[in-house]
Amino acid sequence: MNRYLKLVHMEIHRFRYILASLMVVTMVCQFSSFILTIKGTLSIKAEKGLGYVGMGIPEILTFPWVIIKTKEWFILPILLSITVLVLYTLLIWYRDWFGRSTFIYRLLMLPSKRWLLYVSKLTAIIMFVFSMIAFQLVLLVGENMIFKAMVPAELRTDSTFVEAISMNDALKMLLPTQFEQFIYYYGLGIVAVMVIFTAVLLERSYRRIGVLYAIAYFAGCVVSAVYPVSFLRMDEYWYSNEIYGMQLGVCLLVAVISGWLGFWLLRKKITV
Repeated sequence: MNRYLKLVHMEIHRFRYILASLMVVTMVCQFSSFILTIKGTLSIKAEKGLGYVGMGIPEILTFPWVIIKTKEWFILPILLSITVLVLYTLLIWYRDWFGRSTFIYRLLMLPSKRWLLYVSKLTAIIMFVFSMIAFQLVLLVGENMIFKAMVPAELRTDSTFVEAISMNDALKMLLPTQFEQFIYYYGLGIVAVMVIFTAVLLERSYRRIGVLYAIAYFAGCVVSAVYPVSFLRMDEYWYSNEIYGMQLGVCLLVAVISGWLGFWLLRKKITV
């Protein structure tokens, strides 16, 4: 356990500046657009009168309404963060091979089980994702406080965070309001990361032909996880909860196969 925690700490330490940069970009984009939208709206109301409702401006402002008006500046940093995390899912392995002094060989020679490398990198990616989610929740709390501080009480009405999240498609996917959706979205994401990890290890194990193995494995996992469920949805015989259970079973099977194959490749095929 101690070696596992040290490996996780190492991965977090290596990504800390990128993660902090993503948080800063997200905060600047959201806060600046949020504040400018409120200031612009209040200036129009001050010029036209407090009861002015033209140009899509309601008589009483709400937190969800401001979220709608600034949705592009919420979506862009979220998409940027997702893109960076997806790319790092690949780079988290390749930087060890192509970095200074081929660091992967030092890792493989550590007196610990090799599967700990796989699990520690997976844990680090999951922690990065949930760190960004927690940070987004903190930003929403801060934005709600800014809204209440900037908008006079007679011009605003209180709203729930669920209402605010439901007004933005990116926030709805990032912060599902139902537990089943949360498990589905993030469980599927974890399985996807495991598939990418195993595809990378296939490529590293077999080199040139390994590229074909990796592509075939990735495509096979995607087809096996998506196609049967899409076919079942076309058949009205199955209930939605039954289809959900089948899809969950397929995803668990893909995760088990990916984990087992990744561990086997690290133990048997990748040598120092």
